[in-house]
Amino acid sequence: MPDTLRESASCRHCGTALTTVFADLGATPVANDYLSPARRDQGEPFYPLKAYVCGNCRLVQLRDFHGSQDLFRDDYAYFSSFSTSWLQHARSYVECMQQRLRLGPQSLVVEVASNDGYLLQYFKQKGVPVLGIEPCKSVADFAVSKKGIPTRIEFFGRESAIRLAKEGFSADLTVANNVLGHVPDINDFVSGFAAILKPEGVATFEFPHLLNLIRLNEFDTIYHEHFSYLSLLAAERIFLSNGLRIFDVERLSTHGGSLRLFACRTTAAHERTSRVDELSALEREAGLHTDAPYIRFSEQVRETKRSLLELLIGLKRQGSSIVGYGAPAKGNTLLNYCGIGGDILDFTVDRSPHKQGFFLPGTRLEIRAPEAIDRHKPDFVLILPWNLQDEVMGQLAHIGQWDGKFIIPIPRAHIVDAPHGAHPASLRSVLESAD
Repeated sequence: MPDTLRESASCRHCGTALTTVFADLGATPVANDYLSPARRDQGEPFYPLKAYVCGNCRLVQLRDFHGSQDLFRDDYAYFSSFSTSWLQHARSYVECMQQRLRLGPQSLVVEVASNDGYLLQYFKQKGVPVLGIEPCKSVADFAVSKKGIPTRIEFFGRESAIRLAKEGFSADLTVANNVLGHVPDINDFVSGFAAILKPEGVATFEFPHLLNLIRLNEFDTIYHEHFSYLSLLAAERIFLSNGLRIFDVERLSTHGGSLRLFACRTTAAHERTSRVDELSALEREAGLHTDAPYIRFSEQVRETKRSLLELLIGLKRQGSSIVGYGAPAKGNTLLNYCGIGGDILDFTVDRSPHKQGFFLPGTRLEIRAPEAIDRHKPDFVLILPWNLQDEVMGQLAHIGQWDGKFIIPIPRAHIVDAPHGAHPASLRSVLESAD
């Protein structure tokens, strides 16, 4: 997959000049570039974090200031297996796909951006042959050594797909979860799936839905590792121009509201479902084919920042102690854009041992093990992976013993009691109420 190191002023799909700003989040460090103790007192690069919308194909995207090899390095620290809810999501997907596509020992499932084997392990347990493709050595080595998942350490694109197909790795099913937005050359990436699929093979893609990002003020999902932010409207155009046809779609609650697209070669026999047309109509009703909702979003972002800062500053002036929960990329966008550092948060915690002992990029907040919350007994816990708020509050329900409370920053900053207060609506219900 060719890399792009230019400061591009044109759409990465159709080449149209980019002039309409979707969100300007200033300059921030790379969201997953956690600092070791040795690097804590050293400088780090900051890059402009500014998203545009293409006036032609409606793809929301960042301009290119660096290459993907600078973002997804050998020491990349994101391991999917440390989220219980995400593992359950993967297990449910495998059950569904095995039944729907009748996958068995003669089939092949290929996952692009397979991470630490979090999903392919469940296909393997069912006797379905698998292959992972993962550019980051740290997580790929974990998949191979700890879970026995055969994994190619490389970036995926048309050239690598053709080579793999010639090697006998044509796929009955390809999986691409939360990676479509991570690739700088989206045309090369998508065309690779048309090359590696069997004639009637199926490709599924999951990614956060742009419509929910706009409706729920999810600006913190914008960071340098995410080159593109997709609607069905944009995806259909991109896929068709690169040899794929979308024939079904599912709406998911994951990552603040996601889409799961089902695609095949343009010549395959899979029939288009009514769900595709229904979602397309919903996006048009929201005006995603016009400039208006994209332009309005810029002010939504600024107001979300103001409300969160008002809440946090008010609590600190009352003498409250506040810590963070989680060290996700979205949290680093939120903290850096809002200017929230050690003057507000004492530290943050994360379940992943691969992050503990490191420091957040930009803010330099220390990442501790979750047990630090029990020792510190803070008045408030700011949940940075707000998309997992129910899971996190379940794990930390005991903070109610010292009258601790949670702060949810998105879509509107608010406080939630634990555990005796009213339980918050699940993310799914929030999404449904936003429709």
